[in-house]
Amino acid sequence: MTKLLEKAFKKASQLPDIEQNSFAKWVLEELEAEKKWDKIISDSESLLDKLADEALDAHRKDRTQSLDINKL
Repeated sequence: MTKLLEKAFKKASQLPDIEQNSFAKWVLEELEAEKKWDKIISDSESLLDKLADEALDAHRKDRTQSLDINKL
């Protein structure tokens, strides 16, 4: 455990029980959310590769056009 994490947990341990539980719940939810994002990104990698290949292929075949920001 890092010194900073140890310091944070030490301070959190001085909170009233209800606030400790709220803090613990928040930490666990954040860790779970991070895990979900990692999975979503890793699962979408092959799809993004495929879409990039299709876009490059379309560009090579002159089926794309330059973006004109004045027309947005």
